[in-house]
Amino acid sequence: MTRVLFVCMGNICRSPMAEGILRRKLHERGLEGQLEVDSCGTGGWHQGEPADPRTEQVLARYGAGFPHTARQVRAEDLTYYDHVLVMDKENLWTLEQMFPQHQGKARLLLDLNGGGEVPDPYYGNLRHFEAVYRMLDQALEVFLETQATH
Repeated sequence: MTRVLFVCMGNICRSPMAEGILRRKLHERGLEGQLEVDSCGTGGWHQGEPADPRTEQVLARYGAGFPHTARQVRAEDLTYYDHVLVMDKENLWTLEQMFPQHQGKARLLLDLNGGGEVPDPYYGNLRHFEAVYRMLDQALEVFLETQATH
């Protein structure tokens, strides 16, 4: 089984959104048993909390909602997961500082789809969350086509 971990800062906006989208795509394709999907944050201040209500709203709108509890990344995550996909350069740098023994394991999610960073919609409005959803949806389609079982 291929294991995929999404990482953002607090694990309440971008990474759970990516997790929900990938879970939905796997379900639609009948591939749930082939990939294990999770998400976490580099920071622990939201640990134990649900996803941001705007994340939950957008995921529900697209049939990608799931019960989520935020957690902070652990060293063993970088050993356990085959794909560690990070939302932005700041969190990629933080991850590499936290776990220098795993440098090179994580990569930016959008590098799979032309490059760039997934902007944090936390201080924005629902329109920003929708834009992030579309961005993630496109990148995860590429991921499934090119990387998911490699």
